[in-house]
Amino acid sequence: MKIALLGYGKMGKVIEKIALERGHEIVLRKDESNTFDGLSTADVAIDFSVPTAAVSNISTCINAGIPVISGTTGWLENYHEMVKLCNEKNSAFLYGSNFSLGVNLFFELNDYLARMMSKFKEYSVTMEEIHHTQKLDKPSGTAISLANAIINHSDKNNWAIENPKEDDLFIDVKRIENVPGTHTVTYNSDVDFIEIKHVAHNRDGFALGAIVAAEWIIGKKGVFTMKDVLDLK
Repeated sequence: MKIALLGYGKMGKVIEKIALERGHEIVLRKDESNTFDGLSTADVAIDFSVPTAAVSNISTCINAGIPVISGTTGWLENYHEMVKLCNEKNSAFLYGSNFSLGVNLFFELNDYLARMMSKFKEYSVTMEEIHHTQKLDKPSGTAISLANAIINHSDKNNWAIENPKEDDLFIDVKRIENVPGTHTVTYNSDVDFIEIKHVAHNRDGFALGAIVAAEWIIGKKGVFTMKDVLDLK
């Protein structure tokens, strides 16, 4: 499989390493300083760039008929535009706020727990997310995915990272040097609390998940998520 890497930072380099180990070829390593030369030879593109580049990267791939996997967060106000474009062009697009197998299982656990806890109003729910200081978006895409699932099953109407209102789900966002990505959901009452947590040891799990998604999407048309890839529906 020939892969175009859109974004060649720390994550892009880990994806490259694992892709080569799995026998794939990298035909484009795009950062801010170079062009899309080589994209037309790719079987699939993997976008781990920055929020300001994501829409351009994704739309360029869709318009070129190249299936695209995107793990860039912080641009989702334009997500529905990319979905519409993908459907119009009969192309293939998969966005994931997190490609780790463990995190996607955590998403399912969070959704299940939120549905159960919706019956027990004596518990209040909060979240915490911790990332390294180079993480640009606040909260993380993973935290937003977790929060939206909780909101769907609760009396919360939105999430907030500061000055939460009564109907807001508070996400305590922390940026700390050299820490693993950590996401925690806590249900607290006067008598006890229930907590679920995911801690990433390194970037390899995210990179492997993105490559597995890229392998999976070849030959398919439509808009997908990691639920499709992992058959979690």
